[in-house]
Formats: sequence, structure tokens, C-alpha cells
Amino acid sequence: MTRMRLKTPKQDFIIELNDTETADSIWHALPIEAYANCWGDEIYFEIPVKMPLERGKKVMEVGEVAFWPDGSALCFFFGPTPVSDGDKPVAYSDVTPVGRIVEDAIGLKKVGDRSRLTVERV
Repeated sequence: MTRMRLKTPKQDFIIELNDTETADSIWHALPIEAYANCWGDEIYFEIPVKMPLERGKKVMEVGEVAFWPDGSALCFFFGPTPVSDGDKPVAYSDVTPVGRIVEDAIGLKKVGDRSRLTVERV
């Protein structure tokens, strides 16, 4: 099982990657350092990966991790976003699911906008 770690100022999160080509491309681009953008209960940031939409969807699950092709961004969903109708996270536009956070994703609420983040191989 391929895993990566999201390091935040307060907590680390282990992500299990799925078997998509996009997840493989992200794995090969690691490590990545970035600054968080917060959009409701979603954190996203641009990464040096360009991939087309793969298995695209908008309605996500809490703890799901996705790649947003329109912005070349890695997205971490941990609750409702501004376009959600209920408790489920909803992406701005279709994203490619690439994995999920192993433990409770709620700790991502502690990550502030523009926090420095690192994503690395485990």
C-alpha cells in the first residue's frame, strides 16, 4: 500500500493512496512544500502535477483526498465546503479521488489559511 504524510504545524496525517494514475503521479512528485488555502472544510494547494480528470466526482467523503485538475491542486476534505448542501464535502468542480486520510481528518480544522505544509513519502 502506497502512503504519504501531510505534515501540518500541529499534526501529521497519513494518507493511503489509491491505484489511479493520478495518485502515482503525485507520489512521484513528492516531497512537496506548499501553503494551505482553506475553503470551508477543505484545504487545497497547487502541486507540480498535470493530469486529466480520472474517475471524476464532486460529492466527497470526509477524509477523502483528491486532485483538482483545473487548478493542479491537491485537496483534503474534512467537512462541508461553501457549495455543500449538507454535511458532505462538495468540490468546486469535478476532482480525481486519489486516497484517504487513515486517521480522523477532523484535526485538519486546526490548519489555518496560509499554514506551511509538507507532503512526503512514507
